[in-house]
Amino acid sequence: MEKIKEKRNFARRYKKEYHIFRSMFYMCFLWTVVNFVNYFMYGMKVVGRENIPKKGNIIFAANHVSEMDPPFLATAANRHIAFMAKKELFEDDKRSWLIKRLGAFAVDREKPEMATFKTVRDIFETNWPLGIFPQGGTKKDKKIEDIRKGFVVIAKHAKADIIPVSICNFDGYATKLFEKNVKIVIGKPISYKLDTNEIIMKWCEEICKNTGFENMMEKEKQELSEVVS
Repeated sequence: MEKIKEKRNFARRYKKEYHIFRSMFYMCFLWTVVNFVNYFMYGMKVVGRENIPKKGNIIFAANHVSEMDPPFLATAANRHIAFMAKKELFEDDKRSWLIKRLGAFAVDREKPEMATFKTVRDIFETNWPLGIFPQGGTKKDKKIEDIRKGFVVIAKHAKADIIPVSICNFDGYATKLFEKNVKIVIGKPISYKLDTNEIIMKWCEEICKNTGFENMMEKEKQELSEVVS
């Protein structure tokens, strides 16, 4: 009887998987394919690359407006990034082959597994930073709201500062050269040592300042303050 191959749980990835050959594959793909699309189709401009620390654990945390956001973030950082991606992407035959080989790992947004946190621990024992989108799924209403604390919990557990990354001016997918004018703004690191709510508010403020999005988290904070007073 033929043995059925068990599907791998990509919430759990190991330090040994982030080796030199994966790094080389990632950077070659970034420089030859991703950067071409971003610079020549989306007209990407990057501001604030000097804000990325040279040493220490870091988490790139960006707003989420489209499926192009991971490539945008990779080009902006100009380095390999281990992206935390929804588990459904690993079940999509059209895209799973590539995202697996680029070092992404899965997360169940409804019920995060301990395996995910173990993967984060292993990644931070390498020279790969982490990429997270605190909004969860893509949002098209130009509002920053319902930000979960998960990315801050991960940052504190890993003692990793958070780099806020604003994806600005995205108004749809490009179909020809120089059609769009996307701008990526990399902010200064937010210390993981700050209070959880303060980290979230600082991240929201930075994203809204650069994108012009409405900061619903600040509104909720003000409304709660008025009720209490």
